[in-house]
Amino acid sequence: MRVGSNPTKVDKELVISSYHRVVVPVYIPNTEEDYFKEALPILKYSLQSLLKTIHKNTRISIINNGCCTLVTEYLKKIKFENEAIDQLLESDINLGKINAIYSAVKSNIEPLITVTDADVLFLNNWQEAVEQVFVDFPKAGMVAPVPAPVAYKSSYVNSTFYYGFFNRLFKFDTVVNPNALKQFQESIGTHLFKNIHFKSYLVLQKKKKKAAMGCGHFVVTMRSQVFEKAPSRPTKFKIGGESLKRYIDEPNDKAGYLRLATMDCYARHLGNKEEAWMKPMFDALTTSDNFGNEAAINFNSKGISKFSQFIGKVLYRVIIRNNSLRRIYFRSKGMKNSEF
Repeated sequence: MRVGSNPTKVDKELVISSYHRVVVPVYIPNTEEDYFKEALPILKYSLQSLLKTIHKNTRISIINNGCCTLVTEYLKKIKFENEAIDQLLESDINLGKINAIYSAVKSNIEPLITVTDADVLFLNNWQEAVEQVFVDFPKAGMVAPVPAPVAYKSSYVNSTFYYGFFNRLFKFDTVVNPNALKQFQESIGTHLFKNIHFKSYLVLQKKKKKAAMGCGHFVVTMRSQVFEKAPSRPTKFKIGGESLKRYIDEPNDKAGYLRLATMDCYARHLGNKEEAWMKPMFDALTTSDNFGNEAAINFNSKGISKFSQFIGKVLYRVIIRNNSLRRIYFRSKGMKNSEF
């Protein structure tokens, strides 16, 4: 039996007080295996650095993606203690990174969504720097707080290449923080960069406004519109495979948005082993007390047209994929080193 009238039938519109959401999938199935032995202290650094550095118009979704009891208890505790964490979604099984992310993305309506691994140390002003790129480049759809000098080689920068090429915005600039890039390379255990990449990177420059070309996705902020271009069905991959490309990279390019990064490094990759530099860097963080830059961001900005995307794809393949033409073009933008 139903008595009375449901008040939500009168107040139908969903109203939110935040405009930026951070989604953190967490998979730590145990703390005994060597790979996961130090995963909990790493997770603590990551979540606590995030809580310290976000502005007040931010909310956090954590996805407990099949974590062990010890980690589950910690996640419940940190949610209870922090109002900014308004969602703790729990699954007894590992849904996979992308499916876990999308469980939160598809159920929230903030116009900016940061998706991040659980081993990222967020630094002061990361959010302000990322949001400023959206202000400076209204067609940005995917912005990371860490530049990736080799990301121009990605197959999913066609829209970015078209925009930078025809607006004559490309140039090479001096890397702001080479030591941070070296530290990032060491943390992932892969020889990702050449020596030239610690000195120069390809940037888009519009008067005094700059952003690095391309980005990775261990931590990245995206327009909510991007996710509308993603596949409607869950991915069958837990991690890797084609999931990141199909559900993160490709949708941004299909939507006609730019793939960019901040000029400086505003986050560090922690990996799965605690190191001596981590605590001093964490201790140096200060709590953010600002409310973000909501009024300055054009949340309704459209990407470039499908025809422009096609032209960008053709140009990218002709210029960037051809070693000789790429070197000629890069020289015209200030890069004399043929190894870039």
